[in-house]
Amino acid sequence: MRTSEVAAAAHVNTQTLRYYERRGLLPQPQRTPSGYRAYTADAVRVVRFVKRAQQLGFTLDDIEELLHLAGGGPASCDDAKTMARSRIADLQHRIADLAGMRDALARLVDTCDQPRAQRDCPILHDIQTAATTPPSTAQD
Repeated sequence: MRTSEVAAAAHVNTQTLRYYERRGLLPQPQRTPSGYRAYTADAVRVVRFVKRAQQLGFTLDDIEELLHLAGGGPASCDDAKTMARSRIADLQHRIADLAGMRDALARLVDTCDQPRAQRDCPILHDIQTAATTPPSTAQD
């Protein structure tokens, strides 16, 4: 498959493919006699894997490790499990933070018709407090 075909099938641009090659996420393809890259059909699967893993919040370094683990057989399952558990903990923390922000904004919406001094929004309060507090200076 040519670069443009892989890119279209994986819903990325051609520069993304070249970047993944440089990062080692995508194996270097063979070259045709005229110098064009000739990817295997597996390249589309790898690129889709990378994009989906990114959507799930994995970094490219994490994804590189996952790709290596995927080829490592059963011995690598413990590493993959540890990595996934760590990612779950990170996501749980982010979810809790986002839920707190959602709740604070909902309280603000519920109090929008009240005078400004009576509105209840911890986010706006924190921003206002930070804006009126002078930055601390480090002493050498």
